[in-house]
Amino acid sequence: MIPTLILWGHALAALLFGALALWALRGGGGGGVPRKPLAAALVMTALWALAVAGIGEEDLVTQIARGARNLAWLAFMIVVQRRSGIERPPAAIGTVYGVVAVLILVALALDATAVASPEIAAKATEAALLLRMMVAVAALVLVQGLYNAVKPVRGSGMRPIVFAMGAMWLVDVNILSVAYLTAAWPAELAAMRGLAMALIAVTIAAGLQRRGEWPMQISRTVAYQSLSLVAIGLYFALLALATTAIAAIGGANARLLQTAFVFGSTAAILTLVSSTWLRAWIKVKLAKHFFRHRYDYRAEWMRFTETLGEPEDSAPLDERIVKALADLTDSPAGVLLLPHAETLCVGATWNVDRTSLPANQGEDWTRAAIDPALILELDTPAGADVVPASIRAWEPAWVIVPLAHHKRLAGVILLARPPVPRALDWEDFDLLKAAGRQLASYIAEERAQEALAEAQRFDEFNRRFAFIMHDIKNLVSQLTLVARNAERHADNPAFRADMLATLHDSAGRMNDMLARLSQHHAARGEAPVATPLVPLARRVAKARRAQRKIDVTVTGDPLAIVEPALLETLLGHLIQNAIEASPDDAPVTLAIGTAQGEARIDVIDRGCGMSPAFIREKLFKPFVSSKPGGFGLGAFEAQKLAAEMGGRIEVESSEGHGTRFSVVLRAAGRTATEIGKAA
Repeated sequence: MIPTLILWGHALAALLFGALALWALRGGGGGGVPRKPLAAALVMTALWALAVAGIGEEDLVTQIARGARNLAWLAFMIVVQRRSGIERPPAAIGTVYGVVAVLILVALALDATAVASPEIAAKATEAALLLRMMVAVAALVLVQGLYNAVKPVRGSGMRPIVFAMGAMWLVDVNILSVAYLTAAWPAELAAMRGLAMALIAVTIAAGLQRRGEWPMQISRTVAYQSLSLVAIGLYFALLALATTAIAAIGGANARLLQTAFVFGSTAAILTLVSSTWLRAWIKVKLAKHFFRHRYDYRAEWMRFTETLGEPEDSAPLDERIVKALADLTDSPAGVLLLPHAETLCVGATWNVDRTSLPANQGEDWTRAAIDPALILELDTPAGADVVPASIRAWEPAWVIVPLAHHKRLAGVILLARPPVPRALDWEDFDLLKAAGRQLASYIAEERAQEALAEAQRFDEFNRRFAFIMHDIKNLVSQLTLVARNAERHADNPAFRADMLATLHDSAGRMNDMLARLSQHHAARGEAPVATPLVPLARRVAKARRAQRKIDVTVTGDPLAIVEPALLETLLGHLIQNAIEASPDDAPVTLAIGTAQGEARIDVIDRGCGMSPAFIREKLFKPFVSSKPGGFGLGAFEAQKLAAEMGGRIEVESSEGHGTRFSVVLRAAGRTATEIGKAA
């Protein structure tokens, strides 16, 4: 049953691949798919499937057909790369293709050796099987990179074809792995492979149905992974060959020698790989000889921005700025020099002990002598001549990168020499200049934020001082009126009593102002409570009696949810404004009552009044006043205090007829009289 499945499954696959080859040739070279190389690969695949069906899996001709199939598909992949718009594939990818092709040829040579020399046939066949496994794995890595790099546009059929190639080599990996581990050919899997290859042919046909163009991108990460995989494969292949040779010549001590060789070679490889210098050297050589550009700009910029965007608690911004730039050139350390007056001083360090820096770092280098657009290498004569001795005294110093923001110097970063020193080329200069401008903008933004925060602190201080000045002005006006009236009414006992009350009130308010200045918005001592408004209004009126006659009219006996001290301050501002806006002989009225379930206190004057435009646009704005010498803070603070108690201020005014300020407060629900009766 199984031989029949192998025969007919692979025969069907050969028929389908042959038909696809004819279709590809008749379709010409358009449609975004290189059809002639594809047709060649399809023909080789059809011949291999026909060989498996006709003469068997283990025949040398079948193995040659398998090798030709793999080489044809690798050639097709190379053509795909070249048709992507790249003149030639990067050296790293080309090297991988070359190594895989060599492994295919070596495996064929081992198959031929097994046929020619029966005494070593088993060893040669095992080694050839191992090499084919390596070929299949390496081909899968190449296909994965190709699949990620191909971006379809307008229905390109490349991705289904690349997917089919991956499926073909994945089937090979599974069959070869089982054969290597069990030391026997898995006939059942080989029977299923024929049907799998038929499905793969159908997938390729679906890709050929689609037409379009497609760009190509080569992943540097995939290139490194491919090279690593090939290096690991070569290591294991050499290890297998070496242990085989030791077994042939080692005699009775062969097993001991094999074990020592495996452990010794593994320890040597691990020691070399753990070397920082070796890793840096390999990276430099690969970037220099295997790629068009030294840097993977997307990866570098992503790492650069991630370093700058780390939380503030991980490291200060200045330190992250140094690290972000140092990572671009693999520098192990760096120093940020910031402008100070006309010189430079150490602002931040990364992986640098400050005690190792010269004491006068940058002090003999004036800002005017630094070109913001010039990157200096200390290992060159030009850099050594310009850079001051205090910086050159730091032994690891390598490159100086100015940070220019709008042609102004925001700072200078001094980078330490990397593990593998090298001269900077045009790519390094371009990248460092771009990164330097970006870092300069970060420094400028941080300095602007600091300046803004400082300005906000000064603004807060000025605002508080303005309120204090406003309160002092009111107190001075009140005391001035008391002193003026004292000359005429000093003999009046009632006036003396009012004067003493006014002085006590003024002293209390001054103490409150001092407390506010020292506590910086500390929590208030009084909580909102149900407060009778009539006694409070009479107390405020009495305290102002020495300034101006204040009439109190009452309708009912309302309670309001207020903070008594704040309400007294609020009424004081409004009464003072009313006094200043009224003629000397005009009284001020406090009217207490309720309306629509709310408690109200109206401050009424018969002064000059205000226009509707002034009320709407300027009344409650700070530092805007209609009175000569006024601060414009009384109404503003009164509105703020009313809002803090959950109330509001309403204004009615007419020019030449006076003003009514209505303080609307939350009513407590019952009157003071009702509460007294209940008690």
